[in-house]
Amino acid sequence: MRIKSPKNSYSLLSSKLPIAALIILIFLLFTSSMAYSQANQGGQDPGYVEVFEISGLLDDVLADALDNAISAAERNNANALILQVNSKQAVISDSKLMEIANHIQSSVIPIEVWVGPSGSTAQGKVAQLVLVADSLGVSIGSSIGKTGKQILQSGQFGQTWEQKNILLKDTVLQWDQAIESNLVDCQRVSIDELGKVLSEKEQLARCANPTLGDFLVNRGSFFSEIVETESGPRLSPLTRTRINRLNLIDQLMHTVASPPVTYLLLISGLALLLFEFFSIGIGIAGVIGAISFALSAYGLTVLPFRPWALVLIIFSMFAFAIDIQTVVPRMWTLIGQISFTLGTLFLYPEPNVEMSWIPMSVGIAGILVLMARGMPIMIRGRFATTEINRNLL
Repeated sequence: MRIKSPKNSYSLLSSKLPIAALIILIFLLFTSSMAYSQANQGGQDPGYVEVFEISGLLDDVLADALDNAISAAERNNANALILQVNSKQAVISDSKLMEIANHIQSSVIPIEVWVGPSGSTAQGKVAQLVLVADSLGVSIGSSIGKTGKQILQSGQFGQTWEQKNILLKDTVLQWDQAIESNLVDCQRVSIDELGKVLSEKEQLARCANPTLGDFLVNRGSFFSEIVETESGPRLSPLTRTRINRLNLIDQLMHTVASPPVTYLLLISGLALLLFEFFSIGIGIAGVIGAISFALSAYGLTVLPFRPWALVLIIFSMFAFAIDIQTVVPRMWTLIGQISFTLGTLFLYPEPNVEMSWIPMSVGIAGILVLMARGMPIMIRGRFATTEINRNLL
């Protein structure tokens, strides 16, 4: 009788292990694919929704990005495009506004608007634009209204759009008023998806969609499921959310074209150029001043402004320069400060394209201190002659 050695048995077992592992792997892959197929037979692909933010003035940079976002969402078969809006006005041409409105209306995917988060607003031409969307939500604490002069034509966008536009023409509606006026599509329910009984206030808050997540969950394009947790059942999203943002350069130019930034760049550039002229330095202040002035020039090409107010601000620098040469602030400093203050207060003509009192106060007070105190001290230190007491020698 021949007995196999333990070494031979171990070798045979080792040779069969890879085959067994391969068979198990194939079985697991087959069963998982079958389970995935069965799960999708009675369900629907949750897909994704794309979110695009309209914040600040709707300028050409933001308008082009919005138009591209609509095209990209259509091309990628998104469930919907969600516009998160906080804008008081559009500074684009009427023809471009019409073009974007047509794109929203003719889109093959739903385009829905959420005015939020709390404290946001949609006014002016932007309010006219959002009324074209498939649905509208206004978060708690936000508002919509004052559409102003009608740009979009009711014959193209329907009587319903015209009625909403007339309602909002000279009025700003708060979030609860927008719901009561049926601007916000809302189906009130006494019991939510988790089985919780809702009070009247909770039903109103549900219609307001206080967060972007609440707004998404209430859209037909967004799918979620109920999951059990330690704190009770909750909704778990199945649909993916993709945020569409401006690239770095577009974000920079969009920021530059805001009223306070354009103003502060303008006065900083002029002040630095004036400083460079009298300091006779190596040119650092002059280069920075030139860049600031160039960026402000771009902002002024985008924003509406009063030319005479801009002339007053530029004239004030020449007035300041006259007294800076004498190193003593006198009449021309007063004339310059008055011109600068008037130019600052009346630079932007439109109510929704304006600055708050903070940048205006910083600009007026800063220029006064610089021209009445800072520049004379710099000139004395730069060009003064040292007096030598010969009696001490």
